[in-house]
Amino acid sequence: MKILVSADMEGATGVTWPADVLPGTPQWERCRSLFTSDVNAAALGFYDGGADEVLINEAHWTMRNLLLERLDDRVQMLTGKHKSLSMVEGIQHGDVDAVAFVGYHTGAGAEGVLAHTYLANSITGVWLNGVRASEGLLNAHVAAEYGVPVVLVTGDDLTCVDAGGYAPDAEKVAVKDYVSRYAAVCRTPARTAADIRAAAARAVPLAGRYTPVEGGPFTVELEFDAEHLAAAATVVPGAAPSGERRVSYTSATMYEGIRTFKAVTTIVSSAVEEQYG
Repeated sequence: MKILVSADMEGATGVTWPADVLPGTPQWERCRSLFTSDVNAAALGFYDGGADEVLINEAHWTMRNLLLERLDDRVQMLTGKHKSLSMVEGIQHGDVDAVAFVGYHTGAGAEGVLAHTYLANSITGVWLNGVRASEGLLNAHVAAEYGVPVVLVTGDDLTCVDAGGYAPDAEKVAVKDYVSRYAAVCRTPARTAADIRAAAARAVPLAGRYTPVEGGPFTVELEFDAEHLAAAATVVPGAAPSGERRVSYTSATMYEGIRTFKAVTTIVSSAVEEQYG
């Protein structure tokens, strides 16, 4: 049994504000250990439950945040950028039996600690077939296309609520409770590690590939905080204006949909100007 861990940082233990997740800051350096603790706890729990392999896919920013030397020796870690499926890279090879979303967060425009979808501020909302979409929802649809269940989600309490919509049967662990976008009531790393490990062990019986779900077509709509960003997004073939500061595109599969999403966000991020956005 092989389990993929998609590891993001905003939903990690103790993380509450931008400097905690911005590579190169003293706060980020400290929070790397907390992030690593959450991810390692998930891996240990999966091994406790009987998993044979755990592959960790780094999914935050530079995708070079986790401390490899502090992970259990049995795991393997995929680190670095420019991956075909970004946050769920590795799910497409037919050998993954389950996926875990560790350190996840709510989507752009929603309540939640460090809530966003791919870009920190420029995107103010994302909708998938009319439903407000977090990164978890988008990635869960990719996983479904490969017949891989989401069995564990960790993050703040509102992330767990969000996960109830796209992975109702998954184990969920809240490592902190939302107060504002930049404040939370946090549990200690010793406590969250124990909670995550126990939940991961309970999640193992949920693993097992199923018949892939062909749920397309998928229409993705994005709203930006400035008109010029929406205009920039239309450089991507298929992306067209759909409202004030909005663009949308339709893909036959979520594989194509998430790759187009990555292209749109890459183009838009290059059009953001300092201070004015």
